[in-house]
Amino acid sequence: MAYRPSFDCLWCGMSHVCRGPDDLEGWAQLCPTCVGKAGDNGFLRFRLREALAERGRARERSAGAAGGGPHADRRPAERPGGDGGPDQLVAYYEARAPEYDDWYQRRGRYARGPIHDAAWGAELDAAGRWLDGLPIHGQIVELAAGTGWWSPLLATKGELSLYDAAAAPLDRARERLVAHRLRAHIHIRDAWAEPDREVDALFTGFWLSHLPRGRLGGFFELARRWLRPRGTFTFIDSLPDPQSGATDHPAPADDLSIRRLADGREFSIVKVYYEPAELEAALLEAGFAGAEVTTTGRFFLLGRATR
Repeated sequence: MAYRPSFDCLWCGMSHVCRGPDDLEGWAQLCPTCVGKAGDNGFLRFRLREALAERGRARERSAGAAGGGPHADRRPAERPGGDGGPDQLVAYYEARAPEYDDWYQRRGRYARGPIHDAAWGAELDAAGRWLDGLPIHGQIVELAAGTGWWSPLLATKGELSLYDAAAAPLDRARERLVAHRLRAHIHIRDAWAEPDREVDALFTGFWLSHLPRGRLGGFFELARRWLRPRGTFTFIDSLPDPQSGATDHPAPADDLSIRRLADGREFSIVKVYYEPAELEAALLEAGFAGAEVTTTGRFFLLGRATR
């Protein structure tokens, strides 16, 4: 099936205009609402699977025509020891998408033995219960959503818009939501893009630690602009426990980390382990009220603030 920038949905007939060729809707020729129903309908599931495959083939053809195969556009970012800039971060998460959930589930290189893995599982569950207990509702935006680990929970609380700068993780987020029979608006969008509306809640998972210290306040100001008055900003992020990452990851230094993938490729990315008090102070300075940042103990930061 060929990509169409605009079309009438094959299932419901609704007209839809895509934002760009990465939008899966244009490949499936299904509107976002019908894509969200794919878990309940065999025809929609088939169209979605075929669209994912065709979009992937188109990307490979495009990369091959550029002279270097499917990873040619990533090569500069794969050299370790760089400055960990945003291009490297996007390339890293594009490449890591197939194995990202191994980190959450402590599989393969992320397994650290029964004691550490049990502690990880307990704290991950605690983070999920904390997020589920927050009074989040209405229109919700999730920035830098990755593979959508937290997205099904958020999608049960309101109308979720799911954004990430990398396409491959969003494909996995979409599959996760379909498996849960949940809906969301999913689009490629940089976390630094200026808000296009005000919403009731904003969430980021493991994004703040990728912000250089000099840009943290600027992002909090942008986060505030996303929110309606009394809107809620929440986040979950990393603590610097040595058992958190893969067994073959070098120790981070100078707010940079070298990350290895299962196939041996390496990326240099920004990874800053902020202290709770540091984040609370930055949130208040950016104009938030009621800033509160706590931890689960070893592995995770939990934060919330109100516009």
